[in-house]
Amino acid sequence: MSRTTVRVFARDPISEAGVSSALRPRPEVRVVGPDEDEPPDVVLVIVDTVDEEALNTLRFVRRNGEARVILIASHLDDQDLVRAVESGVVGLVRRADATTDRLLSVIAAAAAGEGTVPPDLLGRLLDQVGRLQRTVLDPRGITFTGLASREIEVLRLVAEGWDTAQIAAKLSYSERTVKNVLHDVTTRLQLRNRSHAVAYAMREGLI
Repeated sequence: MSRTTVRVFARDPISEAGVSSALRPRPEVRVVGPDEDEPPDVVLVIVDTVDEEALNTLRFVRRNGEARVILIASHLDDQDLVRAVESGVVGLVRRADATTDRLLSVIAAAAAGEGTVPPDLLGRLLDQVGRLQRTVLDPRGITFTGLASREIEVLRLVAEGWDTAQIAAKLSYSERTVKNVLHDVTTRLQLRNRSHAVAYAMREGLI
């Protein structure tokens, strides 16, 4: 069985030692210290509140490695959730819920590329996402994928085999506009060419 390497970071040494001691006997993980050469797959950051110091710690961890970050906090509300996610956290756990089994479950999810959010905050996070889409992105014709509706339409026609002139006639654009749309998409999303852009749009379920 592959073991997930885990680094535990806390402001106070008692919390760090306690969580490390709880995880160390478990065969699913291997706890690594800061002086070990092996980089961790997952980093657990333990704080009381999601204040500026905590956010700076999260950003530091994200900048200095490829590890996925899980935040364990005594207090988590809607604002804390958003700020933590913006800092690159993939899992959040309240201290009151941080049993060894719960931590192992969240660690396994993070190692697999999945996120974990306390159930009571998940619904409110989805509400915020929907509100952002409706009030900010929709009026600008943008989706969370970073593609505007006309960009999606152009890519759909490219996928159907239409050339630049045909797309321009179909959408009542100039050929230059169509070329600019495709150039903007490939440049902004760092795609190689229009075929790569079509593949991206299909993978994201946009066309």
